[in-house]
This record gives sequence, C-alpha cells and structure tokens, in this order.
Amino acid sequence: MKIVTIIGARPQIIKAAALSRAIKEYQKNDVREIIVHTGQHYDENMSQVFFDELDIPKPDYNLHVGSASHGVQTARMTEGIERILLDEQPDYIVLYGDTNSTLAGAVAASKIHIPIVHIEAGLRSFNKSMPEEINRIVCDHCSTLLFTPTATGYENLKHEGFKIGNEGPYTIDNPKICHCGDIMYDNSLHFAKLSAAHTDIVNRLQLENNGYILATIHRDSNTDNPEHLNAIFEALTQIAKETEIVLPLHPRTSKSLQVNLRKELRETLENTPGIKLIAPASFFEMIELERHSRLIMTDSGGVQKEAYFFKKPGIILRPETEWVEIVETGNAILTGSDTNKIIRAWQHFCQTTPTDFPEIFGNGKAATFILREMEKALSAKS
Repeated sequence: MKIVTIIGARPQIIKAAALSRAIKEYQKNDVREIIVHTGQHYDENMSQVFFDELDIPKPDYNLHVGSASHGVQTARMTEGIERILLDEQPDYIVLYGDTNSTLAGAVAASKIHIPIVHIEAGLRSFNKSMPEEINRIVCDHCSTLLFTPTATGYENLKHEGFKIGNEGPYTIDNPKICHCGDIMYDNSLHFAKLSAAHTDIVNRLQLENNGYILATIHRDSNTDNPEHLNAIFEALTQIAKETEIVLPLHPRTSKSLQVNLRKELRETLENTPGIKLIAPASFFEMIELERHSRLIMTDSGGVQKEAYFFKKPGIILRPETEWVEIVETGNAILTGSDTNKIIRAWQHFCQTTPTDFPEIFGNGKAATFILREMEKALSAKS
C-alpha cells in the first residue's frame, strides 16, 4: 500500500507522528508512506523542530509555499500536490484536520480520482465564518474513508447524509465512515512518557507544579481583532494578580501585541510579573507545561483536547468549539473573548476542580485502526 501524507501546519506534523509510528510497527514492509510538507507553517521553530523531536521521517517533498492570502496559498499548494500525486500515483492521500493544506489536498486528489483518507472527519463548529469549518466540510465530502475521533463527529456525518454500514468497494460516491478515536490521544499517551527526559522547562521557568495557568492565543479572530485581543489580555492581567500565567507567544500573537494592544494595556502587561511571555514552545515543552499546569486557557482546538487528555480544566477563548464533548462534561467553559466571562470561568475552576474525565477520545490505538481499515478497503477494491 502506497500513501501520500500531506502536512503543513504544526498540529498536522504532530498527528502524522502517530501514523508514521504505526506504520513502523504494523506491516512496515507492506506500507510505503510519502510525506509532503506544504510549508504552510514556515517558521523554523514551528516546524522543523518537530520532525527532529518526534522522530518523524523527513518529508520527501517540500512545497515551500509560505505565508500568503487564503486563495494564493491554497492555489500554490493545490498545484504542487497535484503534480506529486500524478508522479507518485498512490493508493491513498492522507489528510489531517482542517487547514489550507487539507483543503488543497482534497481539491487536488478528488479532481484526479485519488482516494482521500480524512483523519479528524466529522468535526463541526457550525460557524462557517471560520475558514477551518469550510475546509473540513469540503474535505469530508471529497473523501473515501472518513475517520472521526468522537461519537459527535460520527453523528454529524450521519446527519449530513453519509451512509452507515454500507459495503465496499468504497469510493468518493460510496464513502465509509468510522469512529476510531483521536490520533492525538495516541500521541499524548506515547510522548507523555518521554517529555520529562527531553526538557526541564517547568524547572527552568521556576514554575510551581499545578500552580500556574498555561495560556495560548493564536487564532486570527482574536489576534487580528483589537477589541478581542484587548479584552483577553485585560482578563489575563487581572487573573495574573492571583495566579501565575505562562504564555508561549505564537509569531502572529507577538506581532499583534505590538500593533493591536492598547498602549496602556501593553505597559501593564510588560509590568505584570505574574505573566511570563516565552518563545514558542517545542512539542515536548508544551506537553510538560500542560501536564504540570493548574488550568489551560486557549483558542487552539488541539490544546483544548490536550487539556482534557491531561485532566486539566480548560477555558476556551472562542464562542464555539468543534470539541463539544469537553464542554458537555463540564471540564471546559466557552468564554469567547469576553473579559468578564474569562474571569468568571477562572473563578469557577478555582472553586471547583473537575475530577471526572470520561474516555471520549478512544483507547489510544486510533492510528493502528486507521491503517487496518485502509488496507481492508484497498483489498475490497481489488
């Protein structure tokens, strides 16, 4: 079986580690993986370091598309991916999540009839103003094999007309959907055993175990909107008077703080000892910061889940989430960018610490399940 894996953004690089690791462990001689890096994330600290740390095979191709508008970036990636698919003629193209790299891979492959495997299928925020929502919907409806990480994702696909229990051969017109669990849970279980040996960031930053808040802010709806950015940092500066906050700065956020934050609030931030602004964290550093935190505050879809994986309460700096289960279980609160809601959510978790984290993301063996289903579908086709 020959597959082409498309990655481009940091979370996709991490997710790909689980599948690449499973390929090594499961019939490695029968599966050939060709990795294509689109270059969507072009910061060296946000990309290459993850290949090194996670022991992921170096990409066979790198498109180096870099930063551009959605249309220009997606078009460049679509052109490059199509050329590679025509040369390689794989059995499948594997796409992760909901980025522009995902969309480009879906468009390129569907036009030339390469079967698409979509990992993290079925997720919906029901907010089509988010580019990610458009990307994930388009990819799902172009795919042949759809692997959803949650029961909610599975139900979303059913409601959109995907058939349940249909027989192969599977095609874009007769796709198969599977509830497999979350491939990132595979990674969290695996790398949590290794992270302490790779970094001493908690000690280096002199952080108290279970005594600080980890915050991440990178979504353009927050960073590029001055009202939202100021509201979030108003809350952070108030909370930091009582609880220390660690904030790894995404390049977009770092730039926006200089451009979009009010001068007086920026001065307050710079003079608030309870907020530690640090450089972008490596994968293992993030795991350690997550594991030892008291609470995680984020607008990242991936970090929301990681908070749950490590049994930490979460404050979600978005008005909605595709990971509805973590809110429904009471382990996370949606606040958007509302200053008062953020502070109230923090106060709530100061008074009530969640202890029940149901197993909603599978058993940590999603990648092996996916490989077996791909092989079975290919056999049925032949």
